[in-house]
Amino acid sequence: MTIDLLLFDRFETLDAFGPVEMLSDMGKNSIVCCSLNGGPVRSAHGYCVDTVPLSETEETDVLLLPGGMGTRTLVKDEEFLLALKEKAEKASFVLTVCTGSGLLAKTGLLDGKYATSNKMALSWAKSCSKRVLWLERARWAVDGKFYTASGVSAGMDMALGFMSDRFGEEKARTIARNTEYVWNSDPQEDPFAKTEE
Repeated sequence: MTIDLLLFDRFETLDAFGPVEMLSDMGKNSIVCCSLNGGPVRSAHGYCVDTVPLSETEETDVLLLPGGMGTRTLVKDEEFLLALKEKAEKASFVLTVCTGSGLLAKTGLLDGKYATSNKMALSWAKSCSKRVLWLERARWAVDGKFYTASGVSAGMDMALGFMSDRFGEEKARTIARNTEYVWNSDPQEDPFAKTEE
């Protein structure tokens, strides 16, 4: 698979590199770190990543979009949203983590589709589009080619779920075992969803 990791300033570090760890286990996968204009991009924790311009990337199998505080300004950036929409339309699969689903929702590509987001930021995600069928209880959600994960560490569960869908559950469990990760393989089991008082 070819995987494009679309980064932006103040992205959440684990949103991006947790799933990358799981997706890159196949060995032959090609992972490209890109951003709208290329150059160095810093995560919310100060981790600096050198990226290529999004316009210079080729067609991809998987577009991976993290969340983070940087999403709050990007939802108002028409140039970014247009570029995201064009890239997501061409990708075979689109995986978002945390508030990355809010950015994708803003492009209109999630209209009428089931999606989820970080439960502590779900209200914000919902404000990005009322046309998305937002799930309040889901570790991750799948609707067609779109995979959306809840907050931060949920991206790794979703990535393993994606690998299971593509290559079989045993492969996903092997990846989890090799990384000594306890995989929550049930997308409906969401321990961080708000419960009724």
